[in-house]
Amino acid sequence: MTIALYHFHATQIKRSAGQSAIASAAYRSGEKLFSEYYGEASDYTRKGGVSHSEILLPPHAPPEYADRQTLWNAVEKAEPHPQAQLAYSFDIALQNEFSLEENIALARQFLSEQFVSRGMICDFSVHLPDKEDGGIANPHFHVMCPIRPLKENGKWDAKQHRVYVLDENGNRIRDEAGNYVFNAVPTTEWGRPETLEEWRKAWADLCNSRFEEKGLSCRIDHRSYERQGIEQLPTVHEGPSVRQMEARGIRTDKGDLNRWIKATNSTLRSIRQKITGLMDWLTEVKEKLAAAQSPDLAQALATYYSVRNAGAYSQKAKVGNLKRYAEDFAFLESKGIFTIDQLHEFVSAMNSKVFDLNDSTKAKAAQMKKLKDLIRLAEDYARLKPIVDAIPAKGGFGKKQEKYKAEHDSEIRQFYAVKRKLDNAGLPGKKLTPKQWQAELEMLMEQYAAETAELKPVYADLKKLRDIQFKVDSAIYDQQRQQQQRKQEVEHWLLREE
Repeated sequence: MTIALYHFHATQIKRSAGQSAIASAAYRSGEKLFSEYYGEASDYTRKGGVSHSEILLPPHAPPEYADRQTLWNAVEKAEPHPQAQLAYSFDIALQNEFSLEENIALARQFLSEQFVSRGMICDFSVHLPDKEDGGIANPHFHVMCPIRPLKENGKWDAKQHRVYVLDENGNRIRDEAGNYVFNAVPTTEWGRPETLEEWRKAWADLCNSRFEEKGLSCRIDHRSYERQGIEQLPTVHEGPSVRQMEARGIRTDKGDLNRWIKATNSTLRSIRQKITGLMDWLTEVKEKLAAAQSPDLAQALATYYSVRNAGAYSQKAKVGNLKRYAEDFAFLESKGIFTIDQLHEFVSAMNSKVFDLNDSTKAKAAQMKKLKDLIRLAEDYARLKPIVDAIPAKGGFGKKQEKYKAEHDSEIRQFYAVKRKLDNAGLPGKKLTPKQWQAELEMLMEQYAAETAELKPVYADLKKLRDIQFKVDSAIYDQQRQQQQRKQEVEHWLLREE
């Protein structure tokens, strides 16, 4: 069974992060929309890759909200606070196994059943970004839903309401200032982690149901690798700009990190497969010998090479067998392995080592990604800050300032986007330490390389153990076959005597 693509990411659009509902909706739909709140238009009509967009309304929503500009201006107007949370934003991967029409129908069904049925307004757009040569298509759809719910009369409702704390007599309790104590309870369950988990699972179930209807074996799972019990490092999201650079032969930090992660995952998978095979063999041998004492490995090896020598045609071959027996025995002795039980313990220890390295590389990969992102943000901050600092003071009619801002609009917007990311990371510009981050990154890369190098001797040991496994298993099998043959001969003799 193959595993199809699963991606379901949820965030909030909020003014505290410098975001606008109108600008966000314009970008996702590839349209030009005017914001009454900011008094400016956001034009993304030249943006490519938007193949479909529509608005789904619950029955009690005003019909004029089917117009995108009307809807999001109404949301902006209903949220006057400068730090207001405006909308939920979802980014959900579609499936390459379905046609565009099937994907759009699937997205519409999911939103209608899971969102609109709860009274939510859904503005969704399907994106089909260009696929790079040799790359994998990445169809997906964006969804924006107002956080503030609608009343049955179509008016905006409160996001939360007060639930007053009562004493044992049912009376309200006052605090030290004399105010009634209350808890702010959300009006809806839309923002609960449990609700998001339901949506993530519902999307996976819907896609898997469609896979099954089409007779496809692929499936998706909403759970993380860790929750699925898959020991694997997740790759980082590259984005279209990184993929375009990589396609042109330009190596990027994210590309290098993903190549590193994929190579490590391949190594770990190979080791786990070999360990699983060896553990299965050990279990099988122990079951065969359950009625007897665990045999001595050296004795089992001696039996194996005795059988080989019995069939050898030359003295040279016999000497070669003795040499290989000595090498196998020396290897077992160097590892302190003399019995099947000790071999089992040794393999278990190797297994633990692999998983420890896996956990360690996971943590280092995550920290390396964080440091690389911070270094890049610091570089962008240093490059863009002089441009922002050079904005002329607003005097007269402010034409000089307006002209400067128009000429440097892209850099100014990028600066504030970078600043928001640094602020959200708890690192305002004055606290940037790119040299320290680079030093820490280089140290982590060295440690990561050292841990990866530790895996090489594990390969060598597993190869040697698998060779010994075959020899010991063959010797035990031959002994059992001979015992069974002797038993049959005795039984035959006894029957004949009767």
